[in-house]
Amino acid sequence: MNPGVSEEVGETARSFFDVMKQQPATLALIVCNFALLVFIFYALWKAGEFRDALVKNQFEYQREVSQLLARCVVPEKK
Repeated sequence: MNPGVSEEVGETARSFFDVMKQQPATLALIVCNFALLVFIFYALWKAGEFRDALVKNQFEYQREVSQLLARCVVPEKK
């Protein structure tokens, strides 16, 4: 009789936890790697928000400078 998918998954999970009980340093490294991935994702997300705000402010500044320059009237020399 062939084992089903759920039995295979259960056996794999049990063997994984047995290995992790024997080598806790490996478990600590896995947890640290996941924490690092979360940190990198969060940092890049915040950096993206900062860049969006920076570009928005730059366009706004350029628009204001253009409006100020458009209001300048240079008198003609006669």
